[in-house]
Amino acid sequence: MVSDEKEFLSLGEITKLTEMKKLTLFFFTLLAACLAFQACDNTKTYAEMLDEEKDAIRAFIRDSNIVVISQSEFYAQDSTTDVTKNEYVQLASGVYMQIVDKGSTNPADTIKPNDLILVRFMEYGLMTGNVLSNLNTVYDVDEFRYTVTSSSIAGLFTNEYGYMYMAYGSSVPAGWLVALSYIRDGAHVKLIVPSKMGHQTAMKQVYPYYYDIHKFQIWN
Repeated sequence: MVSDEKEFLSLGEITKLTEMKKLTLFFFTLLAACLAFQACDNTKTYAEMLDEEKDAIRAFIRDSNIVVISQSEFYAQDSTTDVTKNEYVQLASGVYMQIVDKGSTNPADTIKPNDLILVRFMEYGLMTGNVLSNLNTVYDVDEFRYTVTSSSIAGLFTNEYGYMYMAYGSSVPAGWLVALSYIRDGAHVKLIVPSKMGHQTAMKQVYPYYYDIHKFQIWN
């Protein structure tokens, strides 16, 4: 009988230990689930990031007293924007553009495929406040090669010491390139570029950028 009682007590202890392990496992599983839910809850969706980007662009337009005109109004004005009214045209790509100076008065001085373009610019992050600029440097200038195919346009920065190249790599923001159809050599343009038309960092973080490009200069 003593032997049976000891065996019975041993089984009881094992049962209690098993139950405690189950409770402990349940507790840690519940804790992990809560932490995972909190982590997911703190992660923004792409749609939410796009909404924040749109809010930032709207706020910048409002705070800068920008007057947005349609493309039809822009074309009716001979593809120009009235700087005295602080007009920007919203292009189909989502880019907002102000042409401060169209550039050369010679119609032949348009920017053509395979042209090498020198650029003086200032970049401002609408959501970060970061500024990148070569406007005040004497010798540092960014340059890119403009290429056109039957299906696309592209630009590659060719100066590895250029500010844009060092910051973001060799790809030129698509938002810069859409402006080239409306300007000539030496133009001064201001742009609000949404993330989908920006550089790699802009697209990855879904951040919009403002550019004041003082000169698109053909250098061939």
